[in-house]
Amino acid sequence: MTDIQLFVLFGISVILLLFYGLSLVPNLSGLPWRPTAAARIRKALEMAQVQPGELLVDLGSGDGRVLLQAVREFQVRAVGIEISPLHCLLSWLLVRKHRLEHQISIQQADFYRADLSQVDVVFAYMTSKQVARLRPHLEKQLNPGARVVTISFDIDGWEPKFVDRDQLIFLYQMPPQAGNLGTYLAKTL
Repeated sequence: MTDIQLFVLFGISVILLLFYGLSLVPNLSGLPWRPTAAARIRKALEMAQVQPGELLVDLGSGDGRVLLQAVREFQVRAVGIEISPLHCLLSWLLVRKHRLEHQISIQQADFYRADLSQVDVVFAYMTSKQVARLRPHLEKQLNPGARVVTISFDIDGWEPKFVDRDQLIFLYQMPPQAGNLGTYLAKTL
């Protein structure tokens, strides 16, 4: 191999290693990236009765697919909060590609510290391990009437307003009613 070929190979290796390392950031924070299917996103946003002009925040926004769909189908303003620099870059590129920079903002941040005081709808898809830490933050930050829609996890201590059992989508409204999934199911059976 020539020196130039070795230099190019080394450069490619460094770039791949960097991207791999950046992709691990969400896993280190305890939240692996799990893309959500478009039909499931639509159902969650319909359950939350998202209205045009409202502010939607996706906690752990990954590649931005929820934001893009919410803006296109529901005409909201959207903010993605994502800790991974690689996913923020990917989201930002997709937002630019679709020319939605004026409706969508991407923030590289820890959503446990985010200001949610002006948010109408929170979208969250995470593991149950993070819910205990997220719940007090939502209670402190969100205004009455704000909705929280979660995928695959319920929020212990809060009774859902509605549950889609087939797709495991949970809807809550602030202030949350005390209870849990069990109290909701007891009322609906």
